[in-house]
Amino acid sequence: MTPRKRDEDFVAVESQLRALERGDGEGDLRFASGATLHVSSLSKPFFPKPGITKGALMRYYTRVARYLLPEIDGRALVLKRYPDGVAGPMFFQQNAGEHVPDAVRIATLDTVELGAKPRIIGGDLATLLYTVQLGAIEVHPWLSRIVDIDAPDRCLIDLDPGDDVPFADVAALAREVVRIAEACGLTVALKTSGASGIHIVLPLPPRTSYETSAELALRLAEAVVTANPGTATVERGVKARPKGSIYVDALQNARGKSMAAPYSVRARPAASVSAPLRPRELTHRLRIDAFTVGTIPARLTRAGDLWADAIATRPTARTLARAMAALQDASSAPPPRRGSSGRRRAGGTDAGPARGRRTQRT
Repeated sequence: MTPRKRDEDFVAVESQLRALERGDGEGDLRFASGATLHVSSLSKPFFPKPGITKGALMRYYTRVARYLLPEIDGRALVLKRYPDGVAGPMFFQQNAGEHVPDAVRIATLDTVELGAKPRIIGGDLATLLYTVQLGAIEVHPWLSRIVDIDAPDRCLIDLDPGDDVPFADVAALAREVVRIAEACGLTVALKTSGASGIHIVLPLPPRTSYETSAELALRLAEAVVTANPGTATVERGVKARPKGSIYVDALQNARGKSMAAPYSVRARPAASVSAPLRPRELTHRLRIDAFTVGTIPARLTRAGDLWADAIATRPTARTLARAMAALQDASSAPPPRRGSSGRRRAGGTDAGPARGRRTQRT
């Protein structure tokens, strides 16, 4: 299907959803591929506070599908189901379950935890809307695609602040992560987590193993903590973290782990969205509540697909090896020098961060 035909299909599906919402909130959606999908309970409130129904959520995903679907194409999806919306209970669904409609993409994956099970695979609108029909508000793809399931093409660093940390501090630390990673020759893609933090995503060379991705994340996290010892931490225990610190979570890079996709809605009261960012937006003016189901379509019209541009360039295996060596050197350097004001003086290693004490891995 050409991009033009695809977009026409998305518009047609959105129109069908509106028509069903004006009726009894139930019926069949018909796609240009010939597939059909039955949807129901479109008037059910999924986000009571902003008044977003199940049908409105489907329409949002239809509007952003041209940007979201390429990112989740060929990736297994982990479902976090909220059948009664964000005010109700949630449960995880890993496998595809029974009685899956023909329109939905599935593939059998063999995992240690679940064995060989059919999994829902992202990549087309019918499959995406089926997950919403099940109550999956969020979109959580694996970090690898099924064509090479043991080779992730994304490495994730999640900046997770404590409850008392201003979001401006998270943005400032994200700038540090970008500085350190880019000084090593790595490409960085940024997005809000949609909750309280920021995701830093590093494209990986083809055929990178999960073990290498996990080690890259750990080295980058340690380099960030070394350069920012009073702000960043890799301490896993919440109570053991320094007050006011930001947890640099590097432990999500394993087979079967997933992340919130760019443009995914999050199950938060305000219907926030995991929104791609430009590096220059990482300022004290950045507000996480500015990115919601109601604001993202206009932002896409205005700014375009920031994610596709940021994630397009993948490093070579040689570049990755050099970056990992530089990060190792940076995280094992001596403590930073401080002036009388207590501020870190300019300087640092070739990898970018100022010198500091290596943080013990947890």
